[in-house]
Amino acid sequence: MFHRIRLARRLLASVALSGFVCAPAIAQTAPPAPRQFSFDVPAQGLADALLAFSRLTGLQLATSPSLLQGARSQRLRGRMTAEQALARITAGSAVDGRIVGGTVTVARHMGPVTTAYAPAASPGGTEAQAIAQAAQPDPLADDGADIVVRGYRQSVAKAQQIKKAATGSQEVILAQDIAAFPDQNLAEALQRIPGVAITRDSGEGRQISLRGLGADFTRTQLNGMEVLTNTSSGLDSRSSVSRSRAFDYSIFASELFNKVVVEKSYAAQQDEGGIGGTVGLHTAKPFDYDGLTVVASARGQANQYTKTVTPRLVGLISDRWGDFGVLASVAYSTAETVEFGYRNWNWSQINFGAANVGPAVSAADRALLVGATGAARVWNSRAQTYATFFNKRERLGVTTALQYHPDDRTDVSLDLLYGRLNNDRRSGVIGAAGTNGVAANNVTGTQLLTGVTFDDFNDIVGASFDRVDMRTESKVTHDQTTFWQAALNAHTDLASNLTLNVLGGWSRSTFASRYAQVYLEAVGKSYSFSGLNTASPRTDYGFDTTDASQWDLQGLETRADRIESEFYNSKAELAWTVATGSTIKAGAGFKRFTNGGWQRKVAPSYENKPGVPDVPTSVLTDSTLAPYVIGDVAGTYALLGQSMTVDANSTVAGTAYDLTERTYGAYLQYDLATRLGAIGLRANVGVRYYHTDLGSAGTALVGSALVPVSVTNRYDGFLPAANLAFDLSRSIVFRLSGNRNLSRPALSDMRAAGTLNLASFGGTIAAGNPNLKPFIADSIETSLEYYDGTRGSLAIGAFYKHMDSYITSETRLVSYASTGYPAALLPVGVDPAVLVNYTRPINGPGASIKGIEVAAKRDFDFLPAPFDKLGILGNVTVASGSTDVFYAGVPVRLPLPTLSKFSSNATLYYDTDRWGARGSIATRSRYRWGDGGNGNIGEYIKGTTNLDASAYVNLTPRFKLTLDVINITDEPIVQYADGTAKRVMTNTVSGRTVAFGGTMRF
Repeated sequence: MFHRIRLARRLLASVALSGFVCAPAIAQTAPPAPRQFSFDVPAQGLADALLAFSRLTGLQLATSPSLLQGARSQRLRGRMTAEQALARITAGSAVDGRIVGGTVTVARHMGPVTTAYAPAASPGGTEAQAIAQAAQPDPLADDGADIVVRGYRQSVAKAQQIKKAATGSQEVILAQDIAAFPDQNLAEALQRIPGVAITRDSGEGRQISLRGLGADFTRTQLNGMEVLTNTSSGLDSRSSVSRSRAFDYSIFASELFNKVVVEKSYAAQQDEGGIGGTVGLHTAKPFDYDGLTVVASARGQANQYTKTVTPRLVGLISDRWGDFGVLASVAYSTAETVEFGYRNWNWSQINFGAANVGPAVSAADRALLVGATGAARVWNSRAQTYATFFNKRERLGVTTALQYHPDDRTDVSLDLLYGRLNNDRRSGVIGAAGTNGVAANNVTGTQLLTGVTFDDFNDIVGASFDRVDMRTESKVTHDQTTFWQAALNAHTDLASNLTLNVLGGWSRSTFASRYAQVYLEAVGKSYSFSGLNTASPRTDYGFDTTDASQWDLQGLETRADRIESEFYNSKAELAWTVATGSTIKAGAGFKRFTNGGWQRKVAPSYENKPGVPDVPTSVLTDSTLAPYVIGDVAGTYALLGQSMTVDANSTVAGTAYDLTERTYGAYLQYDLATRLGAIGLRANVGVRYYHTDLGSAGTALVGSALVPVSVTNRYDGFLPAANLAFDLSRSIVFRLSGNRNLSRPALSDMRAAGTLNLASFGGTIAAGNPNLKPFIADSIETSLEYYDGTRGSLAIGAFYKHMDSYITSETRLVSYASTGYPAALLPVGVDPAVLVNYTRPINGPGASIKGIEVAAKRDFDFLPAPFDKLGILGNVTVASGSTDVFYAGVPVRLPLPTLSKFSSNATLYYDTDRWGARGSIATRSRYRWGDGGNGNIGEYIKGTTNLDASAYVNLTPRFKLTLDVINITDEPIVQYADGTAKRVMTNTVSGRTVAFGGTMRF
């Protein structure tokens, strides 16, 4: 009441009429250097905020007290003009403000939102400034300040405000949003964003695709600088070690970050390199919090198949002393997971010897199996295995932030981050992969086919065999990814209309992996399989697979991998505000990226060697489709005196290569915020120049020998970009963007090296091409967005990207001898005439991708209590895109890799101050994983639907209990070869995970 009386007295002294209403005026050109004030006004009732504004500026107020009743202001913090401050205070409310002479008139809104003509935010501005100014966020800036989120509903509403205020197309997740979902890592948090789909491995999210473009096309920035980190999969069919430009988000716990911004459209001030988009990750800063803040969280989690309870711990402490602040946070967790099911080692066309087909097989089927050629040859799966992959995952993340913030004109922060991900894996496999197995292109040994079933694609989907050599595999793997980053961001106002931003940073990621494997063989056994291309493939064995006396040592395999990536980033920018709503930005930067690595392997054979002792074994019984004997890895290596380490002499040909990229960039951009009649306009228009020098060194084929080589390449160009946002009304925003951007070729594609993967049945050879040109894409996108205050929104957008040249692969089935690689590299006893798939990258014809996005959010506050606390948000993306892949020189049109034609996610939530619950569903249709190989046209992963849920209850204002359930339906991952025949390669499950714990805030 006191505040209302004080406001009424001030209003009576003003020169205005009660209930005064005015239409917003077109912005007038302001002097180059208008007077600025330093504001620090908290979010509060709008009446009180206007009084604080009036006291500081000396301006009188003119409005009706009843007009302001119940209205609230945004937080106002920073140095700015009175016009800018007034626009920000009233942003998101039902009123507009206008300064005429020495008087401020505040009236009910009658036209487009006033923020449409507020000047662009300074790159170092706060989040509240960004919302009010509706400016394009600056990648140089540390704009994470003033994020104060108290609940899930509030976090979604604030993210919606930031999205609305942006000039280009972007999506935002804020701290409470990330922490509120049952996300095990950052990849899973990102899947909630429209257009984002994730790949999963060992029960967790791993990498993302954005608007149908794979992880190689998405650039990741951490605290303003580009970064890269890689890890691995337990399955060879999922690329195992991922030496690529695809950022592995699984290394980071989601709790380490308080904001994630996904830039879908491109502006000249952004670094080039992400045709799909840019994901900006931001860790917390001391000035994000008011004084001393301590947060501690502890949870236990368990998987339905492993049942072991493992910890997930998070802690944060932050404090400020005047102009200086320090923050530290840590996230630690361990998890035990298992993924198991059916696995085929791909598919290939096969021929049987006449003696290998039994008399029970019909004459018609015999004609298909013996001596058939070309397309008449039948297809057979390789090895038909049961497989189990256990993993103990340990994740640690530590952040430290030092921030100097003497006033609103200057801000300097130093962010340090350390991340570590350990995977300790054990795997077991049983299959027809022995010496006389069913894993090659031809069956000519002791094997005898006694029965066979084909499908419509000439695929053997069921069969029975005698006299087959079976094999089990037991492997132990340890891999570790470590990540370090130091990033210095600084912002200062050199003058009232001139701002300087600088960034300098370094990051390093190291991946190291090693494994040891034992092969056991059971000779001359019978077995059968059925239903291979169904949801429930099955293998039955004609002997006791758990009897250790049936198995003898066949061989060992030891392997080690290493990947190192390092970035040095530096850039600087000047922003000159030439008039209200008119800013010119110019900047330049340098980036140095290096990537190196190798693979080493030894595989001694003990088959048919005299005097080989019986090795220690065990029976695999947990999480397997059938029990069987496996070798004890540590005991076997110790018994045989074999080392589990490998040296440089065992480097696999073509895997050791190093890349260095030096990139120089500069840009010029003009930002505008004004009115066109009754329509607000925000825009940025600019151009970026880039120049990249590439050095690639490795071992490549020259003539008939592998020799060290070094290749250099360079390319440059200009990237124009324009983004427009029209505020058609307070509630409706129309966006239009057009740009040119690039993505650099995959690391493995640019290697000056050849990679060989050879076996008795042939194998593959993959060579690099350092002279590849980058992907260049011209893009256009548009959207129409409706915002119902903070309660709801509806956005419909469309995008189109065209690449002049798309890097694709060319695969030919040729004899090993014709490749020129030396015969010494073949396994012992393999003829050089064996057929191999020879693959290399080429700049192929162009490709395009187009799509539509729909996103909506609504709080059900119109329902009667208690249903008024319900809300829903969701999105759908429909996209299509294709490119040519060459098979034996013949182009075949296939979908772009990792592109799902349909992806969606939705969340139904109930959120109160005391308790809440959420259920989330994420779906994506099938997507291409690779080119297929062995004559298969493409390789795919079947579409998935994942259900997660979480709930919380605030026992006290400072203590909260949480319950999370992840992968509720135990969704399988199904991978298959050939888009038409759908020949199943893997069909595995990983179980649901339940986590329970509490969070204390001091």
